[in-house]
Amino acid sequence: MKSVKIGAVSGCVVWVLLIGVISSCILPCFFVVGSVTSFSDYAIRTTGGFLCPEGSQPESYSYATTSTDEYGNSHPSTAYELHCVDAGGEVVKTDPIVYAFLWDGIFAVVGFIIAMGLSFLLAAPAGALIAKFLNKNRPQ
Repeated sequence: MKSVKIGAVSGCVVWVLLIGVISSCILPCFFVVGSVTSFSDYAIRTTGGFLCPEGSQPESYSYATTSTDEYGNSHPSTAYELHCVDAGGEVVKTDPIVYAFLWDGIFAVVGFIIAMGLSFLLAAPAGALIAKFLNKNRPQ
């Protein structure tokens, strides 16, 4: 009975360690993809469905601006905003930031779910490999 408890605990430890290792690789990739695609029409429509008031449609709005690099030099850039437009064409809400955080959050959740699934699939083989390695080094 004691070996079953130890096996269950060690299996959980392996699974948690795998979640950490796999998440450290997958989550930054998903965050970068979410950041790069946050100004796409699909991202605007998806997040606008959550953020825009009823009776308004989400639209992407972009404008020219400048950004400053780490040396204080200004460079031209483009800024993107989510505009919620009613049936009359009037902008009822603007959102320059929250939609992008929401979009990145969606990607982070998807990345974490994938990391959990992969770690669940790889926990048994990793546990068996660790047990084989530890038993090989154990003196007889």
